[in-house]
Amino acid sequence: MSDTPPQTPGFDDMTRDIAEVPAVEVLVTVAVNLMSAAAVKLGLSEEGDKYKDLDEARKLVHALAGLLDASATEISSFHAAPLRDGLKSLQLAFREASLVPDEPGQGPGEKYTGAVYG
Repeated sequence: MSDTPPQTPGFDDMTRDIAEVPAVEVLVTVAVNLMSAAAVKLGLSEEGDKYKDLDEARKLVHALAGLLDASATEISSFHAAPLRDGLKSLQLAFREASLVPDEPGQGPGEKYTGAVYG
């Protein structure tokens, strides 16, 4: 066995890697991560209600809507259209999962997208 510690990337290596990633890829990756987390918190994962937490889901959906609204002019419709569709699906799922649904226009992210009707 070797006594040398495992090599971890240095700060300069990580900075160089980040510098090579286009902004649109970073934005899409963050959006997909928010969508995935929101789906889990809405109980839409294989585990169902095990991780369901509508308060957390509200925050994630709202953040996703804000990100998509802020980056709408920065990413092409090729990237934006499926993300907007996913957002709307999450908003509808939130509305369906809520025992007391929000008023139209008051649901998570609706500040940015307008009212979502289910």
